[in-house]
Amino acid sequence: MSLASSALDLRLKSVLVATDLSPASMKPLYEALAIARHYEAKVYIAHVVSSVPYLMAGPGALELACEGASRELRQLQRDLLRDGSLEGLDREFIIHNGTVWEELQVVILKKQVDLVAEQVFRDASCPVLTVGPHSYRESRVDLTAQIRTYLFATDFSEASLRALPLARSLAHQNKGRLILLHVVPAAPAPQIPGWYSASEITAMRENARMTCVRRLEQLVPGDDETPIDTEFVVQFGIPSEKILQVALDKRVDLIILGLRRASLAGTISHMPWATAYEIVCGAGCPVLSVRQ
Repeated sequence: MSLASSALDLRLKSVLVATDLSPASMKPLYEALAIARHYEAKVYIAHVVSSVPYLMAGPGALELACEGASRELRQLQRDLLRDGSLEGLDREFIIHNGTVWEELQVVILKKQVDLVAEQVFRDASCPVLTVGPHSYRESRVDLTAQIRTYLFATDFSEASLRALPLARSLAHQNKGRLILLHVVPAAPAPQIPGWYSASEITAMRENARMTCVRRLEQLVPGDDETPIDTEFVVQFGIPSEKILQVALDKRVDLIILGLRRASLAGTISHMPWATAYEIVCGAGCPVLSVRQ
């Protein structure tokens, strides 16, 4: 998948849905199927039976668990065929057993997956679509049914900006609206008498806001032959809270973040891990993360 900054015709060739076969997993499943259909991509629906709980019970227990999971996966396939969700889609159902992430990584590499829809998103080397517990989407999604609003949050770091081409491509291809957001962590105002007046602090804050707005504007080519409906927003405060608030106020359909690869220190993004986690858990819409 090309992420060149000038490419607005980005294409996804394959989408992986990692499911635990629970009712909650249907949210990311339907989102992924909609994306795969829109891009005419092949969809892989995978379930991994974790071997950890069955190690002490012996190989027979693991074999029974795999058989049960296979039946559930086949039932899921029948249900999706019955309701038309798979109509016209090139698809493949996969079942593995072992360590969940290691097995998913095998599938990603073997199938050359472009996009993953799953709940665990720290280690994937491709973009990941995460649907958190508060997502309001309960059923199938039609990407072309209405104008969609995309929120791209950035701190201007290289890792963060890695996600911008994908955000622009989605907005362009779906004739949607793109909001570029930067959150300035608000520092407490100086308390020493005589340093700054209230009006001076307000002026400094406004100057900082306008400087950030101009930086956001510079991220969008001025000579773009296919302009996108774009809005530039700068907020002051706690990043996760402001990103979620803007997403709610603007009725955003998708939040897009640029993340760093996971490190031994546990840092996954241009924001602290806790911030990214809070966004995923609190968002009322899916979150698409792109790794550096």
